[in-house]
Amino acid sequence: MDLTLLQALLAALSGAAVGFSLGLVGGGGSILAVPLLYYVVGIGSPHLAIGTSAVAVAASAAMGLANHARAGTVKWPCALTFAAAGVIGAAVGAAVGKAIDGHLLLGLFGLLMIAVGASMLLPRRGGDHPEVQLDRTSARRLLPVLAIAGLIVGFASGFFGIGGGFLIVPGLIAATAMPIVNAIGSSLVSVTAFGATTAASYALSGLVDWTVALIFIVGGAAGTVAGTRLSHALAGRGRTLTLVFAAIVIVAGIYVALRAFMQVSA
Repeated sequence: MDLTLLQALLAALSGAAVGFSLGLVGGGGSILAVPLLYYVVGIGSPHLAIGTSAVAVAASAAMGLANHARAGTVKWPCALTFAAAGVIGAAVGAAVGKAIDGHLLLGLFGLLMIAVGASMLLPRRGGDHPEVQLDRTSARRLLPVLAIAGLIVGFASGFFGIGGGFLIVPGLIAATAMPIVNAIGSSLVSVTAFGATTAASYALSGLVDWTVALIFIVGGAAGTVAGTRLSHALAGRGRTLTLVFAAIVIVAGIYVALRAFMQVSA
């Protein structure tokens, strides 16, 4: 699309918002990027918005991952296992998702986000296990759970055209009981991988606006730094980060579901 100066500025600001969310809670990439690109920047169609957001979110997630890695919050063996299984699911999900009406996809994703956010508010029995590691001792217990969770979340990521952080963080916590700050850092491995897989699928179908994606990525670079710093500041305040995560998911889910289903019924 031929961008106006205003649209370019809106794309950069939208990228900053997405980068901030990814750095803060490891999610929010596409749940924010897709509606921002479609409703605010004014990109052509839901599928084009999904493909463009996948490129931008994968790049922003990679920058956020670098920040979390420097802070030592990434559980690499768990993260890589989850991501490897999820890439397979994402490839299948993206192929299926492109055959579904774009507005319906957004609506279903909004409902899913509301359910995920609500589940994060429930107290979790057993507490956190900061020391959890995937090694020879724990492999028999953790590998199957991580692989199955990765496949399911990866499929949803590809199907809905999302980076998947809002699903990956709860998935990692459910599979390993790692603290949320570790789940956020570790989730960005999968967000990067899933986003890149989905982006490749949409790019091959000509459903990526590369100019908008580049501007979005530049804006996202500043946002990821600020979000990561705030995430680490909130990590030591009990359930504060979890509550922030859940609130963002629920509010964004309600907004996206309402807007999408209004389009479907129009």
